[in-house]
Amino acid sequence: MPERVFAFSGPVQCRREAGPLGLTLSGVAAGAPAEQAVLAFSAPAPREFPDEIADAVIERTDPGRYRIASRTREWLIDAAAVHVHRAVATPFYAALPPRPVPPARRVLWRAALALAASRAGLSVLRALRR
Repeated sequence: MPERVFAFSGPVQCRREAGPLGLTLSGVAAGAPAEQAVLAFSAPAPREFPDEIADAVIERTDPGRYRIASRTREWLIDAAAVHVHRAVATPFYAALPPRPVPPARRVLWRAALALAASRAGLSVLRALRR
């Protein structure tokens, strides 16, 4: 039974290259969170592979064999591995609570911004920089 490796939502850019990572797919991951993702296959790309596909689903059918299915067509690729890279900055920073700003630093910045609001205050800030 095929095992789902990854699914894209919307357009997926396909890049064919010579070298160990012959086929690279990049687009937005299906599901939540919708984040940028890149899949790189350790195999040469099929010659007839297009530059863009839509709503791609990647499944592992057998060890070392993958199926890339889009809305209109599917391709079978023999690859040693598939490398998945996700942009996880948004969910990562959403999970971390912001560090509280110390009260002394808050007072310092409020005073600096209040001084910067007037010409006289800007002169004071310039004098303090020297």
